[in-house]
Amino acid sequence: MNFLLETARNAVKSSLDNSPFIIPPLPEGLNFKSGCFVTLHMNGVLRGCIGNFRSDVNIVKNVADMAIQAALQDPRFPSVSAGEFDSLEFEISVLSPMIPIKSVEEAEVGRDGLYVVKGFNRGVLLPQVATEYGWDKYEFISHTCAKAGLPYDAWKTDKIDLYRFEAAVFGEKSV
Repeated sequence: MNFLLETARNAVKSSLDNSPFIIPPLPEGLNFKSGCFVTLHMNGVLRGCIGNFRSDVNIVKNVADMAIQAALQDPRFPSVSAGEFDSLEFEISVLSPMIPIKSVEEAEVGRDGLYVVKGFNRGVLLPQVATEYGWDKYEFISHTCAKAGLPYDAWKTDKIDLYRFEAAVFGEKSV
């Protein structure tokens, strides 16, 4: 998976340098389509995270695209500057397809990420988030609801659509 991490880093560097990024030849086993999220940390603090659940392009191109968006287009943060680049730590989550579930009881902390939908409200938290914060599945679903702009207890009182997914997560450092 070092190839994907190098791809993410090189794509962002090229974008910051205003130079074209050319995807190198794909290694064996990386010519598949999958959703992914690219998360950027700087000094252990979130600096950007963008992703998608499905992709019409191979995983390498998708990682490159999401890395650039995480660095330059995450609306929660100003764009990453060239001066910050060397301090960035990249983490990639390659996603499995989403599985609809009827209750949070069907989710497993440490294995699953959660996606909540109610009307136009949507929220996602990757599998590693619950583990990083030491949440149980009820705290995890509550925070996913909040991320969707819903009340923390919306999963108890409102009709929501709930999905779980798994992710292969790897990064440059432990963040």
